[in-house]
Amino acid sequence: MSHLQRPAFAPVLAFSPAGLTLSRPARRDRWRAVAKRGIDLVLSGALLALAALPMALIALAIRLETPGPALFRQRRVGLHGRDFAVLKFRTMHGGADPAGVLRQATRDDPRVTRLGAVLRRLSIDELPQLLNVLRGEMSLVGPRPHAPGSCAAGRPFEVVARDYAARHVVRPGLTGLAQVRGWRGETETEDKLRRRVESDLEYIETWSLRLDLRILLRTVPAVLHPTNAY
Repeated sequence: MSHLQRPAFAPVLAFSPAGLTLSRPARRDRWRAVAKRGIDLVLSGALLALAALPMALIALAIRLETPGPALFRQRRVGLHGRDFAVLKFRTMHGGADPAGVLRQATRDDPRVTRLGAVLRRLSIDELPQLLNVLRGEMSLVGPRPHAPGSCAAGRPFEVVARDYAARHVVRPGLTGLAQVRGWRGETETEDKLRRRVESDLEYIETWSLRLDLRILLRTVPAVLHPTNAY
């Protein structure tokens, strides 16, 4: 496994006369990982409590605007390449896509509702993913999860970016380094995906609790002044 495929906070195993044991740096990294998960639980729980009423009103507005459920579930690739159901507010007309068909949203996409366009522009449609964080499927900060079979310029992500699978050694995040740098939204070119993956791998390689905090703080202005969001 290359240095990019093992995050700084992944446990490292070392051999000793007594057998297989955790090395001293690995113990430190283990506690850093525990701290990261603890912060995820505390902050996501607090944010859900604060956002409960606004989220309920958003769900009601979605149901009033168009028929269909308020929440949308989609398969995404998570930790160690395992699929999970990511939660989002529904931003498209119900039944906009046939079952099993994946079409990435595009700018001025006719499938997007009027309310959905606002929710997507401000990334408010992602708020239900706080539940994914509480369930341990996601972290507050990490590489954004992608749907299986996603393509950039018509080619699968894993074909375009050689190190793409290395993103899956950590939990996917509600926000991430690529997102605060503006690498989000449609991947109509291969270069956009490569830039996103480069930022994701940089995050994994240089991870720290301080970096997570910086990304969380930078997420606020990134949402208020979005780029490549629709």
